[in-house]
Amino acid sequence: MASITKLPSGAYRVQIRRKGRYASETFLRRDDAHRWARQAETRVDQGLAPNKSSVSRLQTFGDLIDLHITDMCEVGKPPRRSKAATLTTLKRDLGKERIGHLDRQKLIDYGKMRAEKGAGPVTLGIDIGVVKMIITHAAAVHGLDISPEPVDLARVALKRLGLIGKGTERDRRPSTDELNRLFRCFDDNERLTLPMTRIVKFAVATAMRLDEICRVEWNDLDVDRRMLMIRDRKDPRNKTGNDQRIPLFAATGFDAWALLIAHAKGFGRFDDRIFPYNSRSVGTAIRRACRSVDVRNLHFHDLRHEGTSRLFEAGLTIEQVALVTGHRDWKMLRRYTHLQPEALHALVPKRVVSPSSLLAGE
Repeated sequence: MASITKLPSGAYRVQIRRKGRYASETFLRRDDAHRWARQAETRVDQGLAPNKSSVSRLQTFGDLIDLHITDMCEVGKPPRRSKAATLTTLKRDLGKERIGHLDRQKLIDYGKMRAEKGAGPVTLGIDIGVVKMIITHAAAVHGLDISPEPVDLARVALKRLGLIGKGTERDRRPSTDELNRLFRCFDDNERLTLPMTRIVKFAVATAMRLDEICRVEWNDLDVDRRMLMIRDRKDPRNKTGNDQRIPLFAATGFDAWALLIAHAKGFGRFDDRIFPYNSRSVGTAIRRACRSVDVRNLHFHDLRHEGTSRLFEAGLTIEQVALVTGHRDWKMLRRYTHLQPEALHALVPKRVVSPSSLLAGE
């Protein structure tokens, strides 16, 4: 017969002695202890050794992180780069905390520590959100008696302290002069092996993200229709299978189709990818060029902003621009749109009014 004892820590230790076998496990919930005891006794009656309980081995917040990663991998949804980086940071800083001891104050202290090391309000907000996700997953999927309420209270406190909040929307757009200076810098650099001028022009022409540019393949190109398939586009709701076809045209001032034709002639198809380069190398190249020609505070992602804004300035509607940029939420599309006031002249029919007409009140 199994015996269950409540420990000073609040956990439950279950012990079984049956047919000369002994086994012991510790659980956070009494129901889990009873369930394991029944299963263990059944296995002993069958001549088998009791199974070790995966839940019983969970002791720290780091264990919960590992459990979450394992579960998501089993259903074909492993953490991608940004989420994986957040999980790594949380495991480093909070992984040794005992389950149930990760209270409101410890999360507030964690937030202050991250802020002191340079984490911004958006980054810290993501961290706290992932902490809640890990705890909620453990409670919902595995039945652990652990509440996300301390995380909610810590978020409120950190928000009131100004450590969690919305990020400042960037409205940085490169000028024509800045782009030309970068192009000259790229073209004059004999040691540069990356076709950076073409990549930058293609980024503005298509409003594509850097990682999309570096992984799109020749097989994704529809030559007859001048369309390009971008697979698994970034989407907060759909991590995989979010494929989209975009047109290759010259609405932004750079001709995306002509750029690909020139690229195929100059570099050939020595790789399945159209631009077979490491995205980090591309990012490094543009940062070095910006420093060289004194172009300040320009990120590669700003080229996506620039391309999106140029599409609006060309007269495209929100629905039409979304077909190029891939935005599902048109409210999100707004933050990528920073129109130049001068562009309104091209959108509104010109009407010549003479000074004499104005004086006459016509």
